[in-house]
Amino acid sequence: MFYYLFTYLDQAFDVPGAGVFQYITFRAAAAVITSLIISLLLGKRLINVLVRKQVGETIRELGLEGQSEKKGTPTMGGLIILRAILIPTLLFAKLNNIYIILMLFTTVWLGLIGFLDDYIKVFKKNKKGLAGKFKIYGQLVLGLVVGLTMYFSPDVVIREKIDNQELIQTSQSGEIIHVTDPTLKFSRETVKSTKTTIPFFKNNEADYSKILSFLGEGYEKWAFLIFIPIVILIIIGVSNGANLTDGIDGLATGTSAIIGATLGILAWVSGNIVFADYLNIMYLPETGELTIFISAFVGACIGFLWYNTYPAQVFMGDTGSLAIGGIIAVFAILIRKELLIPILCGIFLVESLSVIMQVSYFKYTKRKFGEGRRIFKMSPLHHHFQVLGYSEPKIVQRFVIVGIMLAVVTIITLKLR
Repeated sequence: MFYYLFTYLDQAFDVPGAGVFQYITFRAAAAVITSLIISLLLGKRLINVLVRKQVGETIRELGLEGQSEKKGTPTMGGLIILRAILIPTLLFAKLNNIYIILMLFTTVWLGLIGFLDDYIKVFKKNKKGLAGKFKIYGQLVLGLVVGLTMYFSPDVVIREKIDNQELIQTSQSGEIIHVTDPTLKFSRETVKSTKTTIPFFKNNEADYSKILSFLGEGYEKWAFLIFIPIVILIIIGVSNGANLTDGIDGLATGTSAIIGATLGILAWVSGNIVFADYLNIMYLPETGELTIFISAFVGACIGFLWYNTYPAQVFMGDTGSLAIGGIIAVFAILIRKELLIPILCGIFLVESLSVIMQVSYFKYTKRKFGEGRRIFKMSPLHHHFQVLGYSEPKIVQRFVIVGIMLAVVTIITLKLR
């Protein structure tokens, strides 16, 4: 909104300073500051409303230390996060950008599904909330929308690398000069592609369509049969991974803020032809605009963390956790860095695997020995450490440290071949 207003003021009236809104870095900074202000100031008011309406969390009795003290803590605090993401994005981003449109849809859609789940739990007194299959259906719809849009929309394109990397000029003295020009390293033509970034491979690129190369000539036209299911699986996996991670105060928001900041860096360099050239990664026109959205996301997570650190004054509920996971997944897919998710979202991955391993092993041993056995004291993994006697703040701090290390490794992979 402000982008269009100040662009008009700059062009029509040459208003001093109005041109600064053309810079992505300025609008990203404005978005993160605005998001922080919204989540900090308006967040307190929403918490008071939730307390008055007795929108409290129903705590499952797991026998963990300090668990009983959490009973009645306001939930549905994800509304704070959603509002702190949407308002700055609407104010500072280009709203006709296809990537921004998809991220806004993702935020609202998964926020709505999470809200319905929390509403059923709190107001209908149904501890199970929204049936799991309906959550999966919702994530499936999102995956179809994102996958089909990326595959068929003419606005979702890349500029491929070319071999001609140097411009040869001749000086007045006849000397040949090699002038490096990053714009020459990418084709001037934009193309539709199912290419993505894959670490440790040559040029850090892989093409999903190549999986179908056994079909022979013309196999590329069937690439959507591979691409769209992969998009759906990533969205379901990361969204539910974030949901499982949201089990102790500050864990999901703290790790998500780190992931968001890393994705912001990746979006900015992918949408900047100079940095894309330097890092030798694919250049994705217009994806730099996503930096504004993810800046608002990071600001929202940090602002919410103010109230969600131990002992939490509010829980995000599924309203926040489903949306956070979906946002991370879709964002990574849009900037074609989804195959970096196992590294960047390693905390989510380990939490999910701990549950899968625990449940699978329990069922297997019960069937084989007549008695279910466990790998961990309790799952997800953060509860395992709680049972071992670690305090919530210590678990969160150490998981955050691991999250920072994983973020650094993720960025480093861009230069590894």
